This record gives sequence, C-alpha cells and structure tokens, in this order.
Amino acid sequence: MSEEKTGAAADFAEGLRGGIPIALGYLSVSFAYGIMAQTGGLDLFSTVLISMTNLTSAGQLAGTQLIFDAASYMEIAVTTFVINLRYMLMSLSLSQRVDEKMTLWQRLLVSFGITDEIFAVSYQRKRPPNAIYMFGLILLPYIGWALGTFLGSAAGYIMPERVRSALGIAIYGMFVAIVVPVCKRDKACLFVAVLAGAVSCCLKYIPLFSATPQGWAIIICAVSASVIGALLFPIDDKEGEGER
Repeated sequence: MSEEKTGAAADFAEGLRGGIPIALGYLSVSFAYGIMAQTGGLDLFSTVLISMTNLTSAGQLAGTQLIFDAASYMEIAVTTFVINLRYMLMSLSLSQRVDEKMTLWQRLLVSFGITDEIFAVSYQRKRPPNAIYMFGLILLPYIGWALGTFLGSAAGYIMPERVRSALGIAIYGMFVAIVVPVCKRDKACLFVAVLAGAVSCCLKYIPLFSATPQGWAIIICAVSASVIGALLFPIDDKEGEGER
C-alpha cells in the first residue's frame, strides 16, 4: 500500500512539474481575455465563471464576442462546438494511450481539462498517463487560466481605457504566434490559413454576404477551409503510421 501511495505521489508531482510552464502561459493569455471580457461589459463573476467552465482560449474568445453581438443561442453553441471540436479528437487519441485502469469517471474528468498543450505533454510521456498524473498535469494550468482571467477582469476596472484597448489585442497576438511558425514549415497549413482569411474577407466585405452573422461566418470559414485543405493535402496513411 505504501508503495502505491509513493507511486501516486510521484505521478502527481510529475504532472505538476509538466503543468508549470503551461500554467504560466495560460496566466498571461487569460489575463488578456479577462480584460477583453470586462471591456465588453461582462462582470467579474461571469467572466471568471466562463473560464472555470470552459478551458479553451479560441472557443471562449469567439463565444464571448458572440455574446457581445447578441447572437442567438444556436449560433453560439454551433460556433463553439466547431471551434472546440479538436478537443474531442485529442481526447479520442489520448484515450488509446492512457492507463487501462482509468475509470469512466476519471476519463470524463480528464477530458474536461484536455487542451492543446496538455494533450501534447501527456501524449509524449513515455509511460501510459494514469489518472493521478493527468490530474496533476491539469491542476496548475486550470488554476492559471482562472486566476489570469480574474486578474485581467479586475485590472480592467482600474486601468485607463487606452491601456485596456492595447492589452485587449494581446490574445489575438497569441493566435498569430501559434499559426505563423507552423505555416512557415507546412504549406498545407499556410494554404488553409490564407483560405480561411480570404473566405472571412468575402463574408465581411462582399455586399451579398456581408449580412452573415459573425458566428455563422466563423463556422463557414473553419469548415470550408478545413474540408478543402483535407481534400487538397491528404495525409498519407504510411506517413501517419510513422508519426505514431
């Protein structure tokens, strides 16, 4: 029994160490999100509650902006579903690698905390990730995301408007920083990013399509660019097997 406790403590500590850099990154990004939400009119409690129940940057940003635009519930639901669909795919992939002893409830709790960074760290672990390790890995990033949101929203009440506006664009800079390095080395990603931007411009500036609600415009951009990219740049089965 003592050996099991020692092993569990070691797994939890390993997860905590892996989550430290993720938490520090989330702290700064969620700070920008908190400012953006407060500037748009959300109160402190609602802003923090969104971060504590939706651990996703792009989905939160899009969903919150749709709330500001008074979008319909269906529009918000479908938009956030499409944007966050990748997390379902990550969870399915990770479910093939986790410890077989992980129970259904543990898998459900872990799936809530799956993000791009948490998935990458856990997937690269040499041993199959167990529930204790995953809880340790998720804990600090979750706290960092919620704490950063709280600090950003609270700071929005005391910062001058010019400073809030400047910091509000920081979260968009994060997305640029994520996409640009990948586009430099992957022509398929570059094509999809440019195509999505082109479709977005068409929906925004062409009079025939300019009345498209923002939420549906995001869905159209994401789905159309992804489908065309998948058709033009299919992944070879042998290449995929080699990566695994």
